[in-house]
Amino acid sequence: MRPHVRIARLFSPYHSNRKDPPVLSSKLSRRSFVQLAGATALVAASGAALPSNAFGKDASNWDAIVEAARGSKVAWYGWGGSAPRNELITNTLAPRLKEKYDIELELVGMDINNILTQLSGEFQAGLTEDGGSIDFIWINGENFASAKANGYLWGPFAQDLPNVQNYVDTEAADIAYDFGTPVEGYEAPYGKTQMVFWVDSAQVPETETPIDPETFLQFCQDHPGMVTYPEPGDFTGTAIISCLIAGVVGKEEFEKLATMTEPSEDEVRAIVAPGMEYLRSLNPHLWKQGKTFPADSTTMHQMYADGELIMDAGYGEPQTDVDNGLLPATTRSFVLDTGTVGNTNFMAIAANAPHKEAAMVAINEVLSPDYQLTRYEVLGNITVLDLDRLCEEDRAAFDAVELGSAQLPLDVKLEHAVAEACGPVIPVLEKIWHDEVPGK
Repeated sequence: MRPHVRIARLFSPYHSNRKDPPVLSSKLSRRSFVQLAGATALVAASGAALPSNAFGKDASNWDAIVEAARGSKVAWYGWGGSAPRNELITNTLAPRLKEKYDIELELVGMDINNILTQLSGEFQAGLTEDGGSIDFIWINGENFASAKANGYLWGPFAQDLPNVQNYVDTEAADIAYDFGTPVEGYEAPYGKTQMVFWVDSAQVPETETPIDPETFLQFCQDHPGMVTYPEPGDFTGTAIISCLIAGVVGKEEFEKLATMTEPSEDEVRAIVAPGMEYLRSLNPHLWKQGKTFPADSTTMHQMYADGELIMDAGYGEPQTDVDNGLLPATTRSFVLDTGTVGNTNFMAIAANAPHKEAAMVAINEVLSPDYQLTRYEVLGNITVLDLDRLCEEDRAAFDAVELGSAQLPLDVKLEHAVAEACGPVIPVLEKIWHDEVPGK
């Protein structure tokens, strides 16, 4: 057993892939809709979709947008708990925007629920059109669905960004849809994240690493009581069972869950039933014989760090924990040959943003090959750019990034990505698991 080390494997409500995932309060979940009191009635009167030139500029004339943005101070709101991400934005992105466009970037760290509450309050106070305080937002999932439905987001705009036009596959499912909600130009992609598993290679030789549900079951049998997953309802727990179910039913069948808008329990069960049967078959070999499960991912990460478990998993590799000595240098990450689930996080412009042109220019810069490469080099973030659309030099730069010992090559993750079940499906999937798996 390894010596006890207090380890913080922590995840953002945005689920942005990073080497040092940030703190997430147990009260927050990407699956928690923001309740914006009175918003629907307010926006119904004023929140019709705006054309992308609604601020009086021809959005197809990018030079005019850039010129109008010069001299602006643009406020980027989003969860601010990752110091490396904040430092990268402050020390790299902000100087570029100032030097290239004379735009001053203000990074405002705030919980997404508070961001949308502030936005709602401004609308209720009559601060519409360009009278708000928020220019653009780091957002995704049901928070996007709620904000878009209530008219708090401006657009469509993404299709007018040169770097979207040149480098982003806007027809890809994980770009065109955000957790099941059609994006329709109201968001531009920011980064991707994907589930990975990891073990200590000093204890688990590569030849014993699971590659599919069959070998995962064998692994559990070979290490009785030392494998588990957080109780679904915890985001990581739901993601782990999703990876295993996808491996059982197949990627194409599982990804039907990514686009269901009003799923019935029977519809979801028809797809996942073989996966639930498989999860029941794991129980006798799991921690506590599958009668109970860790409450959350933080508990599971600590159990792994203490040597109580032989395998761990999460969104993004644990490279920072290895670098900081919290996990052994022999830690190795892997994905299943049958795939692991992943998602995309986005940037959106507030409907009442005072500096819409500057927000467009800033978002476009975030999507430049140079900055996306820097994010990959420094944070390990999976790029949202289509690598096949890059010039030979830029593609070579991505391929040449030196990875840590616990990191996987970018192409390995992308080739094994499976689209997550969408927002309306998740609670149904979790209910089925609770009804059919624990203690069965």
